[in-house]
Amino acid sequence: MYPHRALGSASLLVLGSALSLTPSNTKAQTALPAVTVDAPRVATPRPAARKPATRTSARTQQARPPSATPPAVSQTAGITPSVARALLYQAPTGQTETTIDRSQFDNRPAVTVADVLRESPGISVKQGNGPRDIGISIRGSNARNGFAIRNIVIFEDGFPVTQPDGLSRSDLIDPRAYSAIDVIRGPSSALYGNYATGGALNFRTRPGRTIDGVEYGADGGSFGYLTNYLTAGKKVSNFEYSLFASDARGDGFIQNSWYNTQTVNFLGTLHATPDDRFTVKFINNNLETRLPIRLSLNQYNQNPFQQGCEFVSVAGCGSVSLFNNGFNGTRSPVTAVQAGLGREDRRTIVGGRWEHDFDNTTTWRNQFVFDDRNINQPTGATSAIGDFPSYNYMSDITKRGEIFGMESTTYFGGWYNTLTASSDSRNVMPGGNATLGLLQSNTFSDTSNYGVRARQELKLNPSMTAVAGIGWETTQLRGINTAYRYNTVNVPTPTIGPPITADRQFQNTAPEFALVYKLNPEWQFRGRVATGYGTPQAGNLFVLSNGQNGNNTELKTQQNLGYDIGFDWTPNNTFTLSATGFYEFFKNELVTQATPVGAPNASFTFNAPRSEHRGVEIAADWKFYPGWRFAAAYTYLDEVYTEYTENLTNGAVFSFNRAGNKIPGVSPNELTARLGYDQMWGPLAGLGGFVEVQWKDSFYMDNANLLKAPGYELVNLNVHYKTDLTSDYFKSLNLFFEVRNVFDRTYIASANNIGNTVTTGGAQNLANVLANTTGSIYAGSPRAFVAGMKVAFK
Repeated sequence: MYPHRALGSASLLVLGSALSLTPSNTKAQTALPAVTVDAPRVATPRPAARKPATRTSARTQQARPPSATPPAVSQTAGITPSVARALLYQAPTGQTETTIDRSQFDNRPAVTVADVLRESPGISVKQGNGPRDIGISIRGSNARNGFAIRNIVIFEDGFPVTQPDGLSRSDLIDPRAYSAIDVIRGPSSALYGNYATGGALNFRTRPGRTIDGVEYGADGGSFGYLTNYLTAGKKVSNFEYSLFASDARGDGFIQNSWYNTQTVNFLGTLHATPDDRFTVKFINNNLETRLPIRLSLNQYNQNPFQQGCEFVSVAGCGSVSLFNNGFNGTRSPVTAVQAGLGREDRRTIVGGRWEHDFDNTTTWRNQFVFDDRNINQPTGATSAIGDFPSYNYMSDITKRGEIFGMESTTYFGGWYNTLTASSDSRNVMPGGNATLGLLQSNTFSDTSNYGVRARQELKLNPSMTAVAGIGWETTQLRGINTAYRYNTVNVPTPTIGPPITADRQFQNTAPEFALVYKLNPEWQFRGRVATGYGTPQAGNLFVLSNGQNGNNTELKTQQNLGYDIGFDWTPNNTFTLSATGFYEFFKNELVTQATPVGAPNASFTFNAPRSEHRGVEIAADWKFYPGWRFAAAYTYLDEVYTEYTENLTNGAVFSFNRAGNKIPGVSPNELTARLGYDQMWGPLAGLGGFVEVQWKDSFYMDNANLLKAPGYELVNLNVHYKTDLTSDYFKSLNLFFEVRNVFDRTYIASANNIGNTVTTGGAQNLANVLANTTGSIYAGSPRAFVAGMKVAFK
């Protein structure tokens, strides 16, 4: 490891001078996603008998009765600090949002976050580089990215887990730790800042008072999978805490994919005074895993699970070409098993938050987060090694009141975050166990973001709420990339080329407008116009299309303008239907594609000048008979380039107009549907099961739209049983058994975009040639059996 020595520090205090308004009991919104402090999250009013697990809505307020007394007399009645805090912590009004409740995944082995997020429309997932490393997309946001998570912002209990360079990884996310997940869809930079072009996620851990003791659980199943986890929580006087810890390991279903990962997640809140609360957040994840090589489509068809790949000669095995001496000269092709490719990473997040109530309607919050990502990743011809510590500070004020007699919520806040790092890329050499050769390159980077945001919600009348917001942000991106070349065979003396430098400053402004109209208790309509922006990452600036180090420093900020319109229909307490149509216009969209295997960098990023994303999101929940339930989440996406000319080189440069082509990596149709039954009474109460269907349509893998990754349909079966226990020590027992991929379909779980190529005559190589392009595909799991249990102690 070569840890960096530069430290960044943050010191910014943003004070919002809220309007002096007549107090009101209007629900508040917050720029931080929800985290319940000492009262349950307040949801959109629903019929009392209904408690849906998934809801897609733009939240609206209860209408004041026409006979309400003047605000000065009535509006402060019943607003205690506790109630005010409960109102503060909820999803912002006007967002297109889905909440995935724990009841949807508490009775199944939720191995990765993909098992949970599929319950929301607009979400797409693909396998990343590790057991829990999942590429998460909202409306296709991450489908054009080669690894990790980009173009959305992720929080845990309101604390950011997206670093200042826009990178998020799901290795640290163990679904068993959470009570709910908020999915905010569509451009959201007015509220969440840089990188929120696709939206945001907030993972909410279980409140300690709902745990009220200790729980132990274990899952085990096919391919050596075994997880042990412990949950503890309590609310004692003015202190509440929850602690989650897990250990997961397995052999993997693809050769060279065994893993071993541990996670600790803690949240504690102290009510120091009636007006002051202090919250501490701690997350740590250690990951050790081996990684297979991503395949070409032809290799996948020959040997999807890379069996027998101890040797290069076996058909369908991916290989990488390594310098025999670790720096120059002769190369040898080796498989992932022979090279010992993998990852050994650690992620540590420590955060603190202070909240102060000036009165029953005004809350001031200050939050600081330290986030350190330490990596050692020999995943191909080179290994990325570095430490990436970041610091994030924010401060905001929320004020509830009235403007011209209309209930209002006024919000103002600001933030500063920074990440300074020095990372090395070292050659991997033959010999196994990820033997490292000499230094290939070094990248120093410094990314800082600072800005302010403001938001105003007004209840125009008892049925209609209007929202307006704006965010302004400056991003400073500095970097130096130094390449090391060894020009004399077998002489380990480097020639250090002139460094490539970048010193870019980006300024972005993001306005947002929304209107929510509640016609009656059954119908709610919503419309939204919003913007997003995302700056490139420092590492993107120094990689060329062939995967070599070079000057790509002219990358621009991607921006999008989106229009949402939708409705929520709840005709009775057993049925809910939500639908949203959207149309988004992108400028300078950042698109990533895989580089040739063996190149020192695995992916290349470019700007597509103009593109358009449109689609439909539908969620349905129908309890059509006692004990029976049908739920479905469907997404349709149509995403195309409208202005983009791609230059391909083979001796000469040849240009191709991609306007009208589909953006690669985006599946046009995705569906998750579930039919389940739970016995509600009698001696078999608590026994249940469900059948689940997942459908993902085929999609293009290249800009020319010549090669497609095939789609798939999967069927999963689940049986579960939960019962309360009469005991001095035990509270409840939860058992479950699941068969995944019942019909043992072979399918593609991840396909990174590939680059097009041309002949010396300038003709594009067709699908039969592109199908041999490696570095793209991981297969999904064959049929697997997983069983688990969880017991709760008093």
